[in-house]
Amino acid sequence: MADILAYLDTLNYKQFVIGFQCIVYVFEQYLNLRQHRRYLLRDRPTELADIVTAEDFKKAQAYNLDKSRFGFIVGLYKQIETVLIIYYDVLPTLWNISGFAMYKVSGYGPEHEIIQSLVFLTLFNIISTITNLPFSLYSTFVIEERHGFNKQTIGLYFTDLIKQQILMAVLMYPFMSLFIWIIKSTGDKFYFYVWLIAVVFQLFIITIYPTFIQPLFNKLTPLEEGDLKSRIEALADRIQFPLKKLYVIDGSKRSSHSNAYFYGFGKNKHIVLFDTLLEHCNTDEICAVLAHELGHWQMGHTMKLLVVNQVYLLTIFWLFSYFIHNPKLYQDFGFEQTMPILIGFMLFSFIYAPVESVIGFLQHVYQRKNEYEADAYALKLGYASTLRSSLIKLSVKNLGGFNIDPWYSAWNHSHPSLVERLKALNVKPTSDQPIVAEEKKNASEDKKDL
Repeated sequence: MADILAYLDTLNYKQFVIGFQCIVYVFEQYLNLRQHRRYLLRDRPTELADIVTAEDFKKAQAYNLDKSRFGFIVGLYKQIETVLIIYYDVLPTLWNISGFAMYKVSGYGPEHEIIQSLVFLTLFNIISTITNLPFSLYSTFVIEERHGFNKQTIGLYFTDLIKQQILMAVLMYPFMSLFIWIIKSTGDKFYFYVWLIAVVFQLFIITIYPTFIQPLFNKLTPLEEGDLKSRIEALADRIQFPLKKLYVIDGSKRSSHSNAYFYGFGKNKHIVLFDTLLEHCNTDEICAVLAHELGHWQMGHTMKLLVVNQVYLLTIFWLFSYFIHNPKLYQDFGFEQTMPILIGFMLFSFIYAPVESVIGFLQHVYQRKNEYEADAYALKLGYASTLRSSLIKLSVKNLGGFNIDPWYSAWNHSHPSLVERLKALNVKPTSDQPIVAEEKKNASEDKKDL
């Protein structure tokens, strides 16, 4: 570690970060271009003939092509913004403005680092929200609206935005204050104590989210009695999943995309179904989707990933302890007179970005393996053709990308593409599956026209 630090100190940290940012940008745009070319295809590839109809393929291509074009614009803007912020020392300027505002309002000086850090976070968040707002609005009210997904009103959009900002202040400001205080109070071994607080904070958020946070945005209602509820309860009993409650969430108030998930600790598990999922899939298909999700639980994927992430987080804080008191790191980014802890962690994140990119890719590899295993578990439970049909139906309803470049997918996606999952399932289509039924219907109509 000492040799690595000595080598890094021979570099100009700012130039290193800008150079790496540009290399990653070029690499990711190359992958995006590979995928973009696939979205330009008008004709359905032969490998998709028994997966999606020609008409649905065209709709999905149009939707993803719109998102891809917009993605190039957003990516270019964010790259320019990041480089300019680093090159022109925007962070030290914003830190000084925070100190000036704090002094004017309260009379506190730079010795009150925690308060100044919170002011800095507030200003930084306001600027980020404003600069990202046009892109978010266009994505929601133009692209998603154009393809029939957006269900939000402009009023609901800004109401959600205000709630999110308030939540950040209520939750993140106390955590960040404690984060800085622990580092200032515990010396060079701070990383272990900071990690403990981070773990407790995460568990706290997971615990309060369904009861206090989610109701601010969505309404959960118990799944009504009937065949679907009985089938899900029977599935849970079959694999000894400790199901406590079944809910339906009003996801359709914002989007027509579909989803399902479960949450809870120990023997207090809850399953949540999007109302759009109930609209898009039949009972067998919904059970197949849940069999996949429960496969993650049965094989301990969620807990394993949680443990891996916590070890990784501890490693990050440990590495940060080697940089936090490095004057050259701060000076290269324009901080000549001060070394604030919050700023130090932000600058360390810039330096750590090359490792983060590799770790992110490895996490995708691990998560994709888990997805294949969860699919295999659903097949083991007898949901073979229904899992296939539900995956196809949800991809069609969500206009998912059917023609995915493998390099692009491996780098960007934590889930395999639909084609990759169906190949792994190795289940032949049956006459009652969506694509086959639709093709037969079209063929029948064509004969009538003749």
